[in-house]
Amino acid sequence: MHVKETNCDVLIIGSGIAGSMLGAILAGNGAKVILVDGVTHPRFAVGESTIPHFLVRLNMLAARYRIPEITTLESIHAVDKKIGSTFGIKRHFAFVSHRPGEEPDPGETILAGVPRALYKATHIFRQDSDAYMFHVAIKYGCDPRQNWRVADVDFAADAVTVTGQNGERIRARYLVDGSGFRSPVADALDLREDPCRFKTDTRSIFTHMVDMPPFDDMVDWPKEQRPPLRWHDGTLHHTFDRGFFWIIPFDNHKKSTNPLCSVGLVLDNRVHPKPDDMTAEEEFFSYVNRFPAVARHFRGARRVREWVSTGRLQYSAKKTVGHRWCMMSHAAGFIDPLFSRGMSNTVEVIDAVAWRILESLEDDDFSEERYEFVERLQQGLLDYNDDLCNVAFISFPHFPLWDAIFRIWGFSSNYGAMRLSRAQLQYKLSGDDAVYKALEDAPNAGFWWPDEPETKAMWDTMVETVEKFDVGEISADAAARSILRMVMESELPPAAFGYKDPDNHNLHPTTVDLAKFLFWAIRSGPPSAKELASGTLQAIGRAALRRKKIA
Repeated sequence: MHVKETNCDVLIIGSGIAGSMLGAILAGNGAKVILVDGVTHPRFAVGESTIPHFLVRLNMLAARYRIPEITTLESIHAVDKKIGSTFGIKRHFAFVSHRPGEEPDPGETILAGVPRALYKATHIFRQDSDAYMFHVAIKYGCDPRQNWRVADVDFAADAVTVTGQNGERIRARYLVDGSGFRSPVADALDLREDPCRFKTDTRSIFTHMVDMPPFDDMVDWPKEQRPPLRWHDGTLHHTFDRGFFWIIPFDNHKKSTNPLCSVGLVLDNRVHPKPDDMTAEEEFFSYVNRFPAVARHFRGARRVREWVSTGRLQYSAKKTVGHRWCMMSHAAGFIDPLFSRGMSNTVEVIDAVAWRILESLEDDDFSEERYEFVERLQQGLLDYNDDLCNVAFISFPHFPLWDAIFRIWGFSSNYGAMRLSRAQLQYKLSGDDAVYKALEDAPNAGFWWPDEPETKAMWDTMVETVEKFDVGEISADAAARSILRMVMESELPPAAFGYKDPDNHNLHPTTVDLAKFLFWAIRSGPPSAKELASGTLQAIGRAALRRKKIA
């Protein structure tokens, strides 16, 4: 029997949003790319909530690699024009604390938003976003294979050969595994860590539902106790002791034609082990019914697809890069959906690996050493998110502790996004790729603000303090006071954004607040904040001057 053999520069396993975006970038920059997947588009996927890091990285990828279609996912306006009216809007990240049998306390809520002038985020309807990006990849030259399942992977010095279950052999100069937990590369090279090294130990039950009303209608709170934005206008988390529900609506704006809402329950296995005598739906609603306001929220809601009930969500890898191969993002490992890091991590890794692959193709050097930063980045992204998710689950029943943790996460991520935005502005002015490469020159790869030592020290102290509480060395109140004291005593957390006000749990800076922050940072802020703010303003000023000259 004749065996079909195909040669290419890069073979990408997995045509989800990660594989398709990387495929579009590589093919659009001259590489011969084959994109394979075991199933077809459109298909269901979770990972639907966006964060500023993700949005800025989309712009960076589009500019750096000249693939403008990538920015379509950045805003609801672009999505409506290019993809359709199935996405939701995301104006905030919100949390409401719950205790069994009790109504939620309006004083135990957190809402974190961003100025609308900066970000116009979306809830991504993945079956449409992934299909769109898959078709973009084909437009730029990717050779697709759907319903193509990997049977064998052979690693040699001069190529990697992947054989499909249909008998076709694809010989590639470089292999990217953008699949997931069942990574063919991880299986072939025995790369899964057993046991998984991560501290977070959670599982999930999830589906899509219809007839989910706004949570705003479920609580009878006076106006002064409500947040400045509707709960329904963003990603809502109902938190409780070692668990949370996510609520991600796609029907939360006037132009939406999508009645669906993504819902899920995440449980810490250490407190909520999986029962043997309940279906996924029975277990899901057994938790819903413990909390009166949550029960009202789900009253009348109906699933539109089968429930998914997972085992432990966390998995890790001994290494993520090697000679002529890389396991990218979700093939490398996963922590938890809590802080919506999945999509953000994915585009950050794409940015790190894409230019290296293009240079490797140019000079035929695919050595593992060339990809050493990608290894550090991926393991760092996972390890820092593991620390954050673990301390968050521990803190959920103790609102002052959870609130203190959220403040450190919030301000560090604010600065991290600003660091990326500054680089993006500088690149638009100069067109010099060195601007982006300089972002990698930082000691703490994978950390929100990887080149700022005080923030990293605060983060490490936060983790250590919560873990001491978890083993009974200190009380929750003492841990909360200690972490909040760091926030209050440090010059870094911006007072203009609300971080210095312990009574303010609605951290939703306006455009005016942003201006106050920039004025403070440049005039009297600590050196690292001043350097970021002044560099950003200078880039904005030069860009405005250039536009004026062109006009």
